[in-house]
Amino acid sequence: MKLKDYQHASLDTLKTYLEEARVIGPQEAYKKITEKPEVAARLRGYQTKYTPVKTLPDTPYVCLRLPTGGGKTILAAHSIAVAKDAWVEKDFPLVLWLVPTNTIRIQTAEALKNPRHPYRKALDEAFGGRVRIFDIGDFTHIKPHDLRSNLCVVVGTVQTLRVSNTDGRKVYAHNEEMEPHFSAVSPQTPELERTEKGNIKFSFANLMHLYQPLVIMDEAHKAGSKLSQEVYERINPIALIEFTATPKGFNNLLHSVTAQELKDEEMIKMPVVLGEAETWQGAVNSAILKRAELQEHAERDREAYIRPIVLFQAQKKGEEVTVEVLKQHLIDNENIDPNKIAVATGAQRELDGINLFKPDCPIEYVITIEALKEGWDCSFAYVFCSVANIRSSTDAEQLLGRVLRMPYAQKRKEKALNKSYAKLVSKRFMDAAHNLRDKLIDMGFEESEAEDNIEAEQLGLDNGVFGRQPRPTPTMKVAIQASQEEASKMNTAVPSKVQVTFDESGKSHVEVKGFLKPEETNTLISYAPESLKPQLQQSINEHHAKYQHEIPPSQKGETFTLPRLMV
Repeated sequence: MKLKDYQHASLDTLKTYLEEARVIGPQEAYKKITEKPEVAARLRGYQTKYTPVKTLPDTPYVCLRLPTGGGKTILAAHSIAVAKDAWVEKDFPLVLWLVPTNTIRIQTAEALKNPRHPYRKALDEAFGGRVRIFDIGDFTHIKPHDLRSNLCVVVGTVQTLRVSNTDGRKVYAHNEEMEPHFSAVSPQTPELERTEKGNIKFSFANLMHLYQPLVIMDEAHKAGSKLSQEVYERINPIALIEFTATPKGFNNLLHSVTAQELKDEEMIKMPVVLGEAETWQGAVNSAILKRAELQEHAERDREAYIRPIVLFQAQKKGEEVTVEVLKQHLIDNENIDPNKIAVATGAQRELDGINLFKPDCPIEYVITIEALKEGWDCSFAYVFCSVANIRSSTDAEQLLGRVLRMPYAQKRKEKALNKSYAKLVSKRFMDAAHNLRDKLIDMGFEESEAEDNIEAEQLGLDNGVFGRQPRPTPTMKVAIQASQEEASKMNTAVPSKVQVTFDESGKSHVEVKGFLKPEETNTLISYAPESLKPQLQQSINEHHAKYQHEIPPSQKGETFTLPRLMV
């Protein structure tokens, strides 16, 4: 997979930082890099003072920010080679790759083990195919010769290591199968955990401490607790590289990517087209109709196969629109074939083993609650529909992120396929718009980026969803008996506001947009034939009377008087 320009820029900044850190130390290098105008401009309000791991001040500890859909995982895979060349003094470093959930752990490990997957290809190219991948639950499979001759990546969750009391945790427990790793270690080696008898524990944690792994931390905004810092101290990393869409104050942010960069590189489907309905049934029906419309666009787009999918967020058990209620509604009321519906919850995992990208896959609708909020990526997902009021909908931002990814990371000829769609339950459009904006911000978009990338499905919002919405301009129309010559003369009276047309039947039509000032009214009347002046004057008076509360003082000919100011 060829990296995008913004991904290259992120890696270049990381490389420069690590090279500087070798010379002037991690903290001074961070200050030097982030003070560069081009880097500072990217960081804007995110920039913070560098905060090292308390007991590891000489360990580089930085964070890269990419909005949802930016390809954090592929960037993480490439960052390993960057760190090896610029900082780690080993041909084959040990890597501890930490993720927030078991779902993502399994998916990441499977992807890294697959020789055809882009993540694994990035590692194989950088390390000549000498790569071993381990799930943290299989740490006893790691052998000394693996560490000597291969890049070894251990994928685990931070929760596995993040405990105040290490007793009872396998990664901290003594295990005789780990003895070969410690056979040449001096019994006096400091800072290693020991058994009750005072001997060095043959544990996974002690192995990490000895080999000083390069730590890759996904969803780094969740790793700021005191316990997380203690985990870092226990495993004694040689460097920490974090990734997140939503950095916190404790993250040492080194580089930030904008949503516009993702959009320019065709990584995400933007803008999000927002449609609202007052009822959940209305939102569901609107989502189904939108999917059908997108299917027609997809069939006209011959470049690559796309089957648009709707992602429904149902409510939890005990609430009104549960998974079961929603599925039955789709079947009974919307006449959806049950074979086209898949349920993905903790209890029902109907997507397991299903390749949604295959043309013979029937799935067009996926119902979830929160199971897909992390680690599920299907770029065919185009429409997000939440049956709960969006204000009270939990996990909506993570699920919304599932419909942003662009199929094949390439724009389509059919413009409708370059956008994503949100169908939300809200009685007021602006409530839905503001809540959708907040969800996008929670996903890592800047406020201005979020506002610029929400498009109203309804018409009449020409100034943008969040701009000032002008009221419709009151218009007066009246038919008159006038010749073409008389109509043409009247047309020149107040051309900015008055248009007079002549039709083949011999009738003329006067159209007044907005309101006429007294002098403009007098001009128009003076240009009218004598026989039409009373009728025209009466029509203007009635028009002004009807909209009298909307006529600004300036249109009434009134003046605004200010008292003379003394100097």
